[in-house]
Amino acid sequence: MTSLHRLRLAVLACTTGLIVLCLAWELVLAPQRPGGSLLALKAVPLIAALPAFLSGRVRAYQWWSMLILLYLCEGVVRGMSDASHIGRTLGWTETLLSVLAYGAIVAYVRKAQASEAAQVTSTAASAAGPSTDSNR
Repeated sequence: MTSLHRLRLAVLACTTGLIVLCLAWELVLAPQRPGGSLLALKAVPLIAALPAFLSGRVRAYQWWSMLILLYLCEGVVRGMSDASHIGRTLGWTETLLSVLAYGAIVAYVRKAQASEAAQVTSTAASAAGPSTDSNR
């Protein structure tokens, strides 16, 4: 299993965790209104990102390196200001999952770009042909 594959699995695990947390939080555990809240819709962008994460498209990871910060901000705000203890705990859990996802996303993008650069360099070197000093 390559490091890129492990990083992709880490991103998928954190994203899936955030989806489950967002839905459970806003529908069952501590909704803003009794019976559930429309804040559960914040899970929709995460669900929409899963196919791009599964395919390993670097551009999707680059976009989500910025978008995941919205979930981080929400987690910090609700972790510090939610009225209930469970709401604060869920806020800090969202913060933790967002930080882990951000780290895995950034690491994935760096590794993928380094791997692509190495592949381009080796392709260019092989296209140039063998290096010989027979002209001496």
